[in-house]
Amino acid sequence: MPNRLAAELSPYLLQHADNPVDWYPWGEEAFARARADEKPIFLSIGYSTCHWCHVMERESFEDRGVAELLNRCFVPVKVDREERPDVDRVYMAFVQATTGAGGWPMSVWLTPALKPFFGGTYFPPASRWGRPGFADVLRETARLWADERSRLLQSAETLTARLRQRQEPVRLGAGAGAAAVAVAGADTLDAGVAQFHQAFDGAHGGFGGAPKFPRPAELLFLLREHARTGGREPLEMAAATLRAMAAGGMRDHVGGGFHRYSVDAQWRIPHFEKMLYDQAQLAVAFLEAGQAAGDRELLDVADETLDYVLREMTGPEGAFFSAEDADSLDPAPAAGREAARSEGAFYLWTQREIEALLGDDAAVAVLRYGVEPDGNALQDPNGELRGKNQLYVARPMDEVSRLTGRSAGEAEAALARARERLRAARARRPRPHRDDKVLTAWNGLMIAALARAAHVLECRADGARAAALLAGARRAARFVRGALWDAGARVLRRRYRGGRASIPGYGEDYAFLTWGLLELFQADGDVDWLRWSLDLQARHDELFWDADGGGWFSTTGDDASVLLRLKEDYDGAEPSAGSVAAMNLLTLARLTGDVGMRRRLDRALARFGPRLGQAARVMPLLAAVLSSRHAAPAQIVVVGERSRPDAAELRRRVAARYLPFAVRVNVEPGEAQAAAAAALPFVAPMRMLDGKATAYVCSNFVCQAPTSDPDVLEAQLRAAEGAAAGGAAG
Repeated sequence: MPNRLAAELSPYLLQHADNPVDWYPWGEEAFARARADEKPIFLSIGYSTCHWCHVMERESFEDRGVAELLNRCFVPVKVDREERPDVDRVYMAFVQATTGAGGWPMSVWLTPALKPFFGGTYFPPASRWGRPGFADVLRETARLWADERSRLLQSAETLTARLRQRQEPVRLGAGAGAAAVAVAGADTLDAGVAQFHQAFDGAHGGFGGAPKFPRPAELLFLLREHARTGGREPLEMAAATLRAMAAGGMRDHVGGGFHRYSVDAQWRIPHFEKMLYDQAQLAVAFLEAGQAAGDRELLDVADETLDYVLREMTGPEGAFFSAEDADSLDPAPAAGREAARSEGAFYLWTQREIEALLGDDAAVAVLRYGVEPDGNALQDPNGELRGKNQLYVARPMDEVSRLTGRSAGEAEAALARARERLRAARARRPRPHRDDKVLTAWNGLMIAALARAAHVLECRADGARAAALLAGARRAARFVRGALWDAGARVLRRRYRGGRASIPGYGEDYAFLTWGLLELFQADGDVDWLRWSLDLQARHDELFWDADGGGWFSTTGDDASVLLRLKEDYDGAEPSAGSVAAMNLLTLARLTGDVGMRRRLDRALARFGPRLGQAARVMPLLAAVLSSRHAAPAQIVVVGERSRPDAAELRRRVAARYLPFAVRVNVEPGEAQAAAAAALPFVAPMRMLDGKATAYVCSNFVCQAPTSDPDVLEAQLRAAEGAAAGGAAG
């Protein structure tokens, strides 16, 4: 019989609905059972596309002996970390503090009062790899609870108190004005760049050694420092890292998009799951680096990544799904063997398969993508990749052309045909599980990426692609507004699935969606997106702002089952909500001139004192905000109907330049301009000159002479770039 999880909406919880474990979802029913029976809680936290979560389920949670132990001695509780990041963060902080590591699946033992006393991540069924066996851990924990309960309870009290103490804020004082707030100076950012230089892998790109994770916030910081100072080294580190990722096996060269991370230092062999938040953030990083470096190939990678999302990760109503699994069924099991799930099965190829599929074009694909007869996997701890090839860019196309005796054009055409055939063949394989829940925060990131791409890619002669990307961003934003935002109550919901929106939004839901709407407003000029972003920012501040310590909490503090009200400062796989909220405030202040927003931003930055730039490795996006604050701002306005060719040409000139410290407003004359002026009074007097689309380039709302000449506009934009590098913060 299915357990209690069968009634849940979370794909992760539903994966465990048929376990013999008597799972409870996180909630009062489980807590009351633990109190009544005086049993500890076994808390298991993971997500539906997590490879090691699947492994632990097969090895332990589907085992009837283990289930009997769990059911008899504990109250077992399952949590989807993507739906309940508030619960996950509390116990991850405990596990990291007590073990020095963290990850998923996360396993934590709690008192009935929800205070942790022991934890870890993955436990194998029997002792191996230096890890104790899960059943042994369960028996010993049950023995300690029976024989030494008072010691465990005291330990839980002490550990929880220490975690709470670590969250105590630095008190700035609720009445502290701008003069009392110490924001780090621009000079401190040099130390941050130096730290990245020290960690930079000059041979393979990225920072540090294996495994290598994409962390786009790092690259956004380096790109802003390049723009602010004019220094080449930050740009070179960012561009080299992105080029290495694009060439490596972490990128899906057949279907587009990026896998979660690389297990090796060369970006060759990935962990194969695909996360929506990675696609969104990487697309923005590739777009910015492509602009800054003048590199069309980087822009192409961003476009291809977003094409994958629109094709494979988008629901029928326009919202974006969360992830695709690393594991899938083996498409060609050995004779007499049943197909089994394994990591990467959907993506890997033997050379024989490729040659059979591609015929005369096989030689081009084999040389280009590093295909080898015995497989090209660099690391194969489980034997699953033996004989298999993960495609990566092994040779430049001029070398492929020379080695195959084909012209450059013939080799490119052969490679294009090969990719289409491989994609068609792969589509017939068993697909990885797709987590089809819609998360507001991650949709906000993807709306931002699509809207930014619609702007940046408009620099190309064909505007149809930019229009399609903008349409995708609009559809998703409309879905979130209709399904997840209660305008009357001003409440944002986090999760949508099966026709139901639920779970009150967290800080990142408000912050990430606000970012998406600000990018969408700047791309299409519809003031409704700006109005909604202002409302969301105000609501975010009401619910999460810390008036004493500055910055934003991740939660409202209303849920008593969440022991700690944390501030998430680390910009990891996802940027922290506080960093994104600070970026949003800076953008809104530069759009509206609101002094109160600027003061709140400074209080958020001042939490970390005068050395924030030196913490760039930990908080790179917040360091990027600091870099932007110290650069001269600009407002760029194009007045003219969007469909006009002359307005499109002015937008193209803007899109071709890297202007990270500028905000953009596209103004349609007439009623739309009047609506925009209600929120942005500085656009009210702006007019088209002599019936032509007209651009205004302003700094701190003081504008240069308006122009309808694209070449004059380009000269003004160059001057704005120079002013940004010269400082003059605003």
